Amino acid sequence: MLAGSLPALAFTRTLAQIPGYPGFSRGPGPFQATRTSLSAYEIPEWFGKAKFGIWAHWGPQSAPEYGDWYARNMYMQGSAQYEYHLKRYGHPSRFGFKDIIPTWKGEKFDPDYLVGLYKKAGARYFMSMGVHHDNFDMWNSRHHQWNAFRMGPHRDIVGEFRTAALRHGLKFGISDHLWISYKWFSTSHGSDSLGALAGVPYDGANPAYKDLYQDVHTVYTQLSWDETGIPDAWKQAWFIRISDLIDHYSPDLLYCDGPIPFEQRGLEIVAKLYNQHTGPQEKKTQAVYTSKRQEDAAAGICVLDVERGVVDGIWPRPFQTDTCIGNWHYDVRAIYKTPKKIIDMLVDIVSRNGNLMLNFPLPSSGMLDEAELQILAAITAWMQVNGEALYDTVPWKIYGYGPGSAKPQESSSFNENLQPELGPSDFRFTQKGNKLYVFFMGWPNHPLAVKALGTNSQTDPGKILQVGLLGHAGQLDWSRNEEGLTINLPQQKPGDLGFALRLIVQP
Repeated sequence: MLAGSLPALAFTRTLAQIPGYPGFSRGPGPFQATRTSLSAYEIPEWFGKAKFGIWAHWGPQSAPEYGDWYARNMYMQGSAQYEYHLKRYGHPSRFGFKDIIPTWKGEKFDPDYLVGLYKKAGARYFMSMGVHHDNFDMWNSRHHQWNAFRMGPHRDIVGEFRTAALRHGLKFGISDHLWISYKWFSTSHGSDSLGALAGVPYDGANPAYKDLYQDVHTVYTQLSWDETGIPDAWKQAWFIRISDLIDHYSPDLLYCDGPIPFEQRGLEIVAKLYNQHTGPQEKKTQAVYTSKRQEDAAAGICVLDVERGVVDGIWPRPFQTDTCIGNWHYDVRAIYKTPKKIIDMLVDIVSRNGNLMLNFPLPSSGMLDEAELQILAAITAWMQVNGEALYDTVPWKIYGYGPGSAKPQESSSFNENLQPELGPSDFRFTQKGNKLYVFFMGWPNHPLAVKALGTNSQTDPGKILQVGLLGHAGQLDWSRNEEGLTINLPQQKPGDLGFALRLIVQP
């Protein structure tokens, strides 16, 4: 039986008919759903110390294994995914996204094994996809029948990932991409403009499936990432489902793919999350909410998330960069980032007061491919040597310097490809107590000279008592003068990626 032919359930009645969320409560904690109240938010210590998280961007759009935004682009004539869909499945007026869903089985999905690998690789928190723009809930949703427990793999993906994360001692996050779905998924209501089937509506126009494809009247082929045109009924549907998600899975981190949505409803969600993680005797919440709008984070309401990019300089509060080793959803065409590129990004982001949330897209089967496993193994090996210089650290006087330290272009988002590969002349700094860590991102063929650590430098750290190299047990020969700190490195390098010095300093 196709997913679309399942009988309607009581809880799938039109959400516009529900005047409020029955039983909704933002909890007894200190936060009210106002920007003034939420501006008292303090980012919890665990987040600032964690530095590295891993994300599983997985769902029914992974079934074709042909890249991100498949559920939107398969309905856009002329796109690569439309052409692929036509050849593999047939025309989207006959075989639509509702028919893709039953082909997604996740037959090799083992969340405990995966999260165990991620922990070994150094992740301190893990994030599951909650619901993407495709309007498909990855949990046993009470308010939406199109969910992974009833369809596809018939498993509570969010719940199983949460159990695995907690068992391995990791903080647990969930990603929410739902708010923009009303516009994003509207292409399913369109039709071909050319060819034999021009004008024939795609399957999203069938009112029998409007709880998946939504009741839209405008097809947004040019997507504006704002709330213009989104009706109140959809805003309420988003609010009810994300409230349900918080109630039942209590995420430590809730990631929003955009700004805090729908103002008052969005503020209710943030307050609910924070209050849920604030104990009766506590004033500080242990929860994190991320927004991609700098104004939200600058007001102190939440954590700034930067997609595929870095901020300029040291950020005043901990932030998060989210990126992927390839494309967000699994793509057989993808060219993955090298371990070198990933480590360069991780070190650079941490030196600027950030965390890296790295997505490993799962294939339709739910198991990482061989290339992904090799990248994960390389990160694991590097972290075992150098993790000390990342975890629990804070930024130093400067984040770093070198030829790869050019100021990001314009926006801090989507600029990762503008960052050159870092080399032996590129330095990044972190500190922890009386330890100063100096990363150099390549192995030089001459003594290492760190000019920022000269005795007459504006960034003079004070008296240097010891200099060691992580991964090397022996002593290092070093000297220091007004020109900088010079170290004779050992002949054998402790790895193939970036390297870290550990300095014991006396300010």
